[in-house]
Order: sequence, then structure tokens, then C-alpha cells
Amino acid sequence: MCRSIKTLRTGAVPASDDEISAAALQFVRKVSGYRKPSAANERAFDEAVAEVAAASKRLLEVVAATHPHAHRAA
Repeated sequence: MCRSIKTLRTGAVPASDDEISAAALQFVRKVSGYRKPSAANERAFDEAVAEVAAASKRLLEVVAATHPHAHRAA
């Protein structure tokens, strides 16, 4: 897939919303083939980025709790 997307779950410090959004943007760019979508596709593109970011944040909240290197305050 996209080798430049870094793993966000392995740090002592939780991934920031900006890091999660950046990873979601990279993912949607890769899947869609658009670096910047046309005006006709911009809304769908932006919605996809938001959905991927939200799903990623939920995932990180769950897996971080079980990751041995995660030191998050509950």
C-alpha cells in the first residue's frame, strides 16, 4: 500500500488528531488516485478523509489500550 504512512499506535505519546488526519488523507489519496480531487469530487473526497480519520481514531483508542508500549492515561 502506501509505505510513507507511519504506524500511529506504537508511541508512548498518543497520535494527535493532525497525525491521524494526515494518515487518512494519504490513504484516501492512494485509494482514489487523486492528489487533489476535481471540484465535482471534492466533497466525496473530503468526506472519505473525515470518515477514515474517525475510524482510525476509534481503532487507535481501542488497540492502544492493549498495546504493550502504550502508556496512555485513561
